[in-house]
Amino acid sequence: MATHRSKAGDLVRLFHASARPIYLLDADRRIVFCNRALLSWLGCDRGDLEGRASNYHTDTQGDFDALAAGLAPPPVAPGSDLTAIVACPGPDGRLRRRWARFVPLGTEPERPSALMALVDAADLSETGPSPPAGAEPEAAWLHERIRSFHRRSASRLGVDRLLGDSLVMRRLRAQVAMAAASAASVWIGGPPGSGRQRAAEAIHYGAHGPVGSLVPLDCAVLSGELVISTVQALAARRPSAERPAGSTLLLVDVDLLPCDVQTSLAQILCGRAFPLRLIATARQPLEELLKPGKFRQDLGLSLSTISIHLPSLAERREDLPLVAQLFLEEVNARGGKQLAGFAPEALDALDGYPWPGNLDELAAVVAVAHQRAQGPQIAVGDLPDEIHLAAAAAARPRKPEETIVLDEFLGRVERELIGRALRRAKGNKARAARLLGLTRPRLYRRMVQLGMELP
Repeated sequence: MATHRSKAGDLVRLFHASARPIYLLDADRRIVFCNRALLSWLGCDRGDLEGRASNYHTDTQGDFDALAAGLAPPPVAPGSDLTAIVACPGPDGRLRRRWARFVPLGTEPERPSALMALVDAADLSETGPSPPAGAEPEAAWLHERIRSFHRRSASRLGVDRLLGDSLVMRRLRAQVAMAAASAASVWIGGPPGSGRQRAAEAIHYGAHGPVGSLVPLDCAVLSGELVISTVQALAARRPSAERPAGSTLLLVDVDLLPCDVQTSLAQILCGRAFPLRLIATARQPLEELLKPGKFRQDLGLSLSTISIHLPSLAERREDLPLVAQLFLEEVNARGGKQLAGFAPEALDALDGYPWPGNLDELAAVVAVAHQRAQGPQIAVGDLPDEIHLAAAAAARPRKPEETIVLDEFLGRVERELIGRALRRAKGNKARAARLLGLTRPRLYRRMVQLGMELP
């Protein structure tokens, strides 16, 4: 026993003497050993990491669980050697990334008892590497793009669902950043499931200077009397130690307020200073809502110094693989089963779906598929039934309905009947008229109206 301990101690000393960072993960992906070089690179102590689960996601905000996630290898088939990128925030706040080789340990290659990670001694450049070897290339590439977004934008904007490279999302992030830097009132429109309330939270918590409390009022759930009484109570109060300057009143689904409640709300908010910042969310842009006169113009103007409209998922389909990967990694972050990404066929199926529920529906679909998946990535067969039914319907589009123009149809019928009567009467219009129950002059006029050649 003493000899065994001595050999184990010698191995630990060798690991600590290495200039390359080294760590070990057990079968449950928990960090069981870190050498000194790794702790120096991460800037933490041994007790901060050992025993923590290294789940595969890209949340770089918060505590040491996020630091452990930066060391997670992508889930692959058991027994495979792989090279992947590990990352940690540097002292300057920038993301430091390095290549790491993960070697399975144990007597059964298909069921390794541990993984040993050998990390390069040098950081990668800021430009970003090519996809890691040994994992699904597209999934690994999406993983790195999400990780870069977290460090570059999510910490500043306070929300990760603003992720996307499409033109509309780049414009939206600029609008949210502008609104966060201002104390002006903000109107946020967008279809159901597009993340209106999350955008409001991003604006509030991304504000420059002190950030107070966020007071949400759901206008679709609360009674009009309760909404008015709450706003009146807030209007009568002043900032205090418990509610510092920088607090925000968030009116959720304000477009659902009845007209009488809008009138009472306008009397409180319009033409006078309100102690809290105002943010309102609605299902459509204010200019569209004001056209049919369903919303008070003075109240709308008070709530919309800055107006932002969130796009539907169908308007930014190029962002769908990135957002789907984000939702998959959010499920990974809860622990349990870990997946690397999506099979290409699964992404194709997701792209063909119309997404009436937008981001919320996509998140729900990814959660179901994550639970069903048996391999290291989501296959097309793991997707819920509605995705497959939509694909089948798209493959067999309905025939367009043929429009029947009544006058044209009746005209064709009259021509046919008159023609038959004339043939039966051997061209005699008087006899043909009697067969049709018409007078001869009336038959003549009708034939002229229908453009028929007179015999």
